Amino acid sequence: MSGDDSRLSTAEDYRAFAREARGRSPAYELLAESVAADRAVLGFLQSLPKQKRQPNLLFAAARFLLGEPASIDQLRALVRHDSDGLVQVMLARRTQTNEAARCATILPALARLPEPLALIEVGASAGLTLMFDRYSYDYDGTRLNGSDPDAPVLSCALLGSVPPPVPERIPAIVWRAGLDLNPLDVGSEADVHWLSCLVWPGESDRRQRLDAAIASARRDPPAVYRGDLLTDLPALAAQAPPEATLVIYHSAVLAYVAPHERPRFADAVRSLGTVWLSNEAPGVVARAPARLPAEPEHEGAFLLLQDGRTPLGFTDGHGIWLQWMDGSCR
Repeated sequence: MSGDDSRLSTAEDYRAFAREARGRSPAYELLAESVAADRAVLGFLQSLPKQKRQPNLLFAAARFLLGEPASIDQLRALVRHDSDGLVQVMLARRTQTNEAARCATILPALARLPEPLALIEVGASAGLTLMFDRYSYDYDGTRLNGSDPDAPVLSCALLGSVPPPVPERIPAIVWRAGLDLNPLDVGSEADVHWLSCLVWPGESDRRQRLDAAIASARRDPPAVYRGDLLTDLPALAAQAPPEATLVIYHSAVLAYVAPHERPRFADAVRSLGTVWLSNEAPGVVARAPARLPAEPEHEGAFLLLQDGRTPLGFTDGHGIWLQWMDGSCR
């Protein structure tokens, strides 16, 4: 691909992000559209590896340095006067958006499984989405209470014609662990600051939820180990208690794995004989069903799959709605 073609591709990625931000973060919608039309910022992005050009990473890194969400003028100034500092943050950090509300969209899938449960989250960041049983939930008025009264209440709207299996109680979890290339530490002010920079401006509810989830995690931090999902998952799975149903799950992680490596990951998970829940953009999970029993009601939906084959529902990437399916492919 030529340099010009690559720049056009990056610009289109930012326009797609602007569409995703529409109605959620006007500041980031405008910023993404501005970047897509800005030759200087696009030229800066071309100097980075392709996997480091994504909007969430650029905008969070700029916010990390500036202490506030960037405008296009501030972003141009960073590129012009402190490109080395911006590059350093973007190469060192990852888009580890640890959105606790994703637990609300995955919980109904967990509740269908035999208890007790053991959990391994791949791409766990700081472990905030390992704490299903600490949070409380509100599914269109149906309330479930978690074990930590000070943890956030995760509200999730239910869409579509198929009722999801919202449980009467949160299933028993007897063991949990996370795996991440670069685990974040809830006790580190720098790591907590980075997580806050990944929250989009205008989404004050997400920031409040993040702060409450971090406070809960600090009271009893979940174990998150440094490791590669392609090589280190079997050893971690072997530590799970044999009497529990082991569930390996991930959300918005495989998009950052090279496409040719995704089938290898799918084969590795299946070989472990565990339950596998993936919450990823459609088309990301290798050998997933190409045809689904329903269409998502909103653009940009994630697809919740069990064992890479059974579609369970569409989910919002930030956990605010769930659209269940009947689990059969047409």
